[in-house]
Amino acid sequence: MKVLAYKGYAARIEFDAEDEIFTGKIAGIRDVVGFHADTVADLKAAFHEAVDDYVETCKKVGKEPQKPYSGNLMLRVDPRVHTAIAIAAELAGKSLNQWGEEALAKAADANDNYA
Repeated sequence: MKVLAYKGYAARIEFDAEDEIFTGKIAGIRDVVGFHADTVADLKAAFHEAVDDYVETCKKVGKEPQKPYSGNLMLRVDPRVHTAIAIAAELAGKSLNQWGEEALAKAADANDNYA
């Protein structure tokens, strides 16, 4: 999976072998905003245009465009996992939030999803 990023928005990119085109969809928003193109260069341009059009359309209709996430994340995990990460954070001399943010950022970077 490949990801594009622009103005704080990200998009997942796929290749449609049957139609021989690249397709993408802006991720992280409830509105469905898609785009497509025949070449990588055109795909990047189409993504930028889709983001710009989304923001502009929201302004025209008086709607606030969805922004990237707030930074607040609530997770439910197995109590054993909670214990293990709390101990790991303490041993690292970090708060659970600091330790968790670093671990999640590292995982996102490893998957090329951190915009």
